[in-house]
Amino acid sequence: MKNTIVFVVMLLGAMILNSCNKKEKSIDNSTDFTKEHEFTKGIEGPAVDSKGNLYAVNFKEEGTIGIVNPKGESSLFVKLPTGSIGNGIRFDASDNMYIADYTNHNILYIKKNSKEVAVFAHDSTMNQPNDVAISPNRTLYASDPNWKNGTGNLWMTSNRKLVLVEKNMGTTNGIEVSPDGKKLYVNESIQRNIWIYDITDNGKPINKRIFKTFKDFGLDGMRCDAKGNLYVCRYDKGTVLVLSPEGKELREVQLKGKKPTNITFGGENNTQCFVTMADRGCFETFFSQK
Repeated sequence: MKNTIVFVVMLLGAMILNSCNKKEKSIDNSTDFTKEHEFTKGIEGPAVDSKGNLYAVNFKEEGTIGIVNPKGESSLFVKLPTGSIGNGIRFDASDNMYIADYTNHNILYIKKNSKEVAVFAHDSTMNQPNDVAISPNRTLYASDPNWKNGTGNLWMTSNRKLVLVEKNMGTTNGIEVSPDGKKLYVNESIQRNIWIYDITDNGKPINKRIFKTFKDFGLDGMRCDAKGNLYVCRYDKGTVLVLSPEGKELREVQLKGKKPTNITFGGENNTQCFVTMADRGCFETFFSQK
């Protein structure tokens, strides 16, 4: 009888453990949100507007922006001016769209409820503006890598002008502002570093220091959730790594593809993550932990 009780307890324990593992597996793996190859391999810049529509650059061809409805159906939103190719996209609190135009050294602007593309800021000395982030006070920050030389710059906007914050960094790529607007994160893809800055009242980043370093694979786009956790796209590894505000590794989500370029939040309570996949030309999705 005693042996039977022990066996039953062990069996129940195994069943509970197996159930927990299955639940964890369902959380930590992505699924497809859009069809493969609707976007080019240059798919980037995921962003969600206040209506829940999802956007990314290079829908079917370079120099476009695609829109994806909540059902995962994609269509053309707008064609950019001749010669312009977008990368990062962000919305401000008023639902205006900002696009990093890496070929023409611009930050482009599309006003809410419009499809008219205008130049918000331009600087011919930029390498190729890559990703953008916007603070609560509407200061815009842009990464600016030089892939050939393995270097990069960091820019910010002031009165619709681009101001060079720092030059001769590594290959600056992913960039994000913490939800409270007090911290700026910038990563270097080739050097595999994530830097953190304090943001002053006038928007200037100061007190640069290492936040996280990696020994392998690349770094691409980053986003913070409402709690301030940082979601980092691990290019060529095919994962999204979640870091606490203190830099602790909380979770790593396995993707179907290997080349995630960027990530954004949307869906109910902004708990659904959407990841752009360069090798698959589509969005993958998973849910953040509540």
